Amino acid sequence: MLSPVNVSIESLNLMTLVPMLIPIVGALLIIVIDLFKSDQHKSLYVMLSLLVLGVDFVALLDSAGIFEKNGTVMGVFDVMLIDGLAILSQFIIVGASMLFIPLALTHKRFHEFSYPEFFALFLFMIAGFQFMVATDNLILIFVGLETASLALYTLIAMHNRDKSFEAAVKYFTMGALAAGFFSFGSMIFYALTGSVEINQIAAVLTANNYEDIGFVLVGVVFLLASFGFKLSMVPFHTWTPDVYEGSSAALAGYMSIVPKIAAFVVAMRLFEFLIHSGVVWLEVILYMGVVVTMTMANVWALVQTDVKRMLAYSSISHAGFVMAAILIGTTQSNSALFLYWILFSFTNLGSFSMLWISRQKNLPAHQQSDHSYNKFAGMIKTAPVAATIMALFMLSLAGLPPFALFWGKMYMISSAVTGGYTILALIMALNSAIAGYYYLKLIVYMFMKDPIVEDGGHVYSANATLPLKTIIGFAAIGTIFAFIAVNWLLDFITVFVYNSGY
Repeated sequence: MLSPVNVSIESLNLMTLVPMLIPIVGALLIIVIDLFKSDQHKSLYVMLSLLVLGVDFVALLDSAGIFEKNGTVMGVFDVMLIDGLAILSQFIIVGASMLFIPLALTHKRFHEFSYPEFFALFLFMIAGFQFMVATDNLILIFVGLETASLALYTLIAMHNRDKSFEAAVKYFTMGALAAGFFSFGSMIFYALTGSVEINQIAAVLTANNYEDIGFVLVGVVFLLASFGFKLSMVPFHTWTPDVYEGSSAALAGYMSIVPKIAAFVVAMRLFEFLIHSGVVWLEVILYMGVVVTMTMANVWALVQTDVKRMLAYSSISHAGFVMAAILIGTTQSNSALFLYWILFSFTNLGSFSMLWISRQKNLPAHQQSDHSYNKFAGMIKTAPVAATIMALFMLSLAGLPPFALFWGKMYMISSAVTGGYTILALIMALNSAIAGYYYLKLIVYMFMKDPIVEDGGHVYSANATLPLKTIIGFAAIGTIFAFIAVNWLLDFITVFVYNSGY
């Protein structure tokens, strides 16, 4: 007979689940409120979502204190993993989400924000991303990934435009393919090692001295393809510009930040132990992927006529730039990854928010698309403050000092040189110079061209409300004054990354 299993509550360490359960409870609360009293104003759901995310942030601070005191903490049958990577990435996920939520309080009425389901799905999505980063169990990573992805597909479709439905279907199709690749790669590693936990897989492969290297490489190919889709790495990037164009500008900005930091953390856990073990083939493929993604995305961005599509290709280029940290695989590069993405969050969400406040429901005859370059021509004459802020974000994305992303690029390139990747560092610097051209192109349109239609600047703030202006102001302050906090932030990040063994 099977003997009964005694499991004590203390041994489960349920505190590791608290940060993920908070958004789930918040989402269920929103659904229940709507069930009993529908037709509530969206501001109620915005405030509830912000409150839930604030409580989640406090819970993460508590988790950070536990990690600093006890080191890496396991929980719930050793499925949950609270380490420095999990805490740092969750800070970015929750922080960026708190910046995104007030963007629902637009001047004009948009379809998705009239539904409480939008905010409930948003909170479920955050919980999915948190589960992804706070585990080294491939099954839970998959569950978190699909929870977040299914919610995100629906959020895109809720924008209720023809291109939104097309974008949601494209993202769903590509996501389903990526999920299949991830499942197949995970299955191969389970067959080789008898475990679905990344630490155990690394230990077994090391003990066997990688004798099944052929099967390991097949598994790595599938997992690389899966994360290639999620991180928009060339050649798996084709969905990105279309999906960003079909999404609302605010959600496109969010998608360029949060899903990618979750994927970066999982990729770091999966691929860095393989790189350190001397699997040269993986290093070569990652090297090529980083260089091709950075370079080709910049080339495609140069020829775009729509600002949102340009920013989509720009996001692909930045993802390739940051993927270099996983290739380099040092504590310095991993710390630079988190620093870069925190600074990128301010600048990129600010850029997309500037597009969001200029969103029009009906396009004038002279505009080919909602965010064509012609729309921004002569903006300095009709909306000088908006033009100056947009230029600020463009200069930061281009990596010009003293703005935020300059420091991220500098530390990333420095980590490449220190790690012995001097040629890669030169390629990264060259790509930053190329990228400067298409960011400056928008500045030229705004500052050096005449407005096509004199409209008194109203088109640039068609959506503007105090909450939106506050978020853009917050992003601008973070972009301008980042240099004050960079050293403190890097020290904070490095302690967490180093103590996690990365």
